[in-house]
Amino acid sequence: MAFGGGLEGSDDVVSEINMTPLVDVMLVLLIIFILTVPVLTHSVKLDLPRAQNEPNVVKSESVNISVTEDGALHWNDDTINEAQLTARLEAAATRQPQPEIFIRGDRKVDYERVIRVMAAVQRAGVLKLGFITEPGV
Repeated sequence: MAFGGGLEGSDDVVSEINMTPLVDVMLVLLIIFILTVPVLTHSVKLDLPRAQNEPNVVKSESVNISVTEDGALHWNDDTINEAQLTARLEAAATRQPQPEIFIRGDRKVDYERVIRVMAAVQRAGVLKLGFITEPGV
């Protein structure tokens, strides 16, 4: 094993990596890093004002609109018709905060009945609409 490089007189290529330049470069980078970190973290000392951070929780009510198998509409527990649905949705859209509307459609009801309720909610200007379903088995 020759480490000298030229002392033995052979012209073979050395296939080992010379680690000395790599160690020198790493030490220089480490010194630069040690010197620049305190400069980067230097900041102006301030006495900032203190404030209480309490989130404003506004609870909006929720309304369940159910469409039964025979197509009847229910506002929470009250049975209503389409005219009453439109009137109640318009009144709900003017409240602040707006209530969340949840539609519960029976599995056997015509898809068109649920779409009509969705369209009425959209026309009234209610922004929060969701669907309630049963988890699949």
